[in-house]
Amino acid sequence: MPEVTKVALIGLDTSHTIEFARRTAAPDCPPDQKVEGIKVVGCLRFSTPFQSEEGLDGRQKQLESWGIPVTMDFAEATAGADAIMMTINDPAYHLEYFKKCAELGKPIFIDKPLADSIANGKAIYEIAKAKNLPVTSASSLRFTPALLEACEAAPEPRYVSTYGPLGTAPAGSSIIWYGVHAFEMLERAAGCGAETVTSMTTKAGVVAVIDYVDGRQGVVELCKESYHYGGCVRNKSKAVPYVADTSKIYADQMRILIPFLKGGETPAPMEDALEVMAMLDAAERSFQSGQTEKV
Repeated sequence: MPEVTKVALIGLDTSHTIEFARRTAAPDCPPDQKVEGIKVVGCLRFSTPFQSEEGLDGRQKQLESWGIPVTMDFAEATAGADAIMMTINDPAYHLEYFKKCAELGKPIFIDKPLADSIANGKAIYEIAKAKNLPVTSASSLRFTPALLEACEAAPEPRYVSTYGPLGTAPAGSSIIWYGVHAFEMLERAAGCGAETVTSMTTKAGVVAVIDYVDGRQGVVELCKESYHYGGCVRNKSKAVPYVADTSKIYADQMRILIPFLKGGETPAPMEDALEVMAMLDAAERSFQSGQTEKV
């Protein structure tokens, strides 16, 4: 890969498109938020239920003011790109656009969540595997330093609790769309092996209990109108609470992603993304059925 890797952004219906681009191209980006080594060379615009046309117009204007061209033509958006960042807010569109991106044979980052269902998540996984494509997918909360420090301080945890917001999705599952952040933190700390999920509706939101095949337990608390993230990682000898600092999450995530976009190793294996997707899918099914559901 060249010293400066050219990246195409696929999707404009999320604020993350702007936030990722800001840290590479905005003249007024604070030095501690600026990232080096990549250049955004194009952005693909299309409509989803997650953003109005007026909102898309505003975001397009912002990107163009930073010198980033925005187009509705896929080939034009990706021309000359060395890597792809799929920044699509509506996960129902992920499989469709991943199939297009996969044909390019470039490293692909899929912004959270992996997909809108475990079936579509598995389809993405199988395509990536069949084509031997470098693909990764994760929430920025996976990489927050406070969580990473807690995982290091309490390795091999038996019990992990996390909390985060329960935003209201304009379409599809709110648990899958926004619960991904808290479930991502759980998977980063506890790893794979979730067996069942039991979701309980409360006045404040949703609480999910995750049981693992080896007796471990996870608890994910999703609260309405509380946009804070954190949790506690516990092993046999200690409990380490943490609170995520969200002021630098985009820069933190991009600094971890850039080596991958340049052709390096994935910072989050697709097996982990699939585990997160499976837990989210089971949490939504449990929320709908009122029963414990298998992962």
